[in-house]
Amino acid sequence: MDYLSIEVNDRKSFSEFLSLLHAEYITNGKNWENNNLELFLEALQSYTEDIDGYYKNTEPNINPEKASWKLFSDLLKGATVYE
Repeated sequence: MDYLSIEVNDRKSFSEFLSLLHAEYITNGKNWENNNLELFLEALQSYTEDIDGYYKNTEPNINPEKASWKLFSDLLKGATVYE
């Protein structure tokens, strides 16, 4: 299992997601679009503002205004590649 395929729906699965994300960064972080803390945090902030468009196109039943473990994991996933 990798960080992109894990289903996150509670604190335990979020913790597992973070472990997988960390392992991915150690292995392939240099290939991420946002491969340092400054770029990653900038992308995380931008993606937080734009994730409603992602959900409208992919998962219209998710409300990005309601905090959830899934939302947090989707934001972190998006920050690895968001431009």
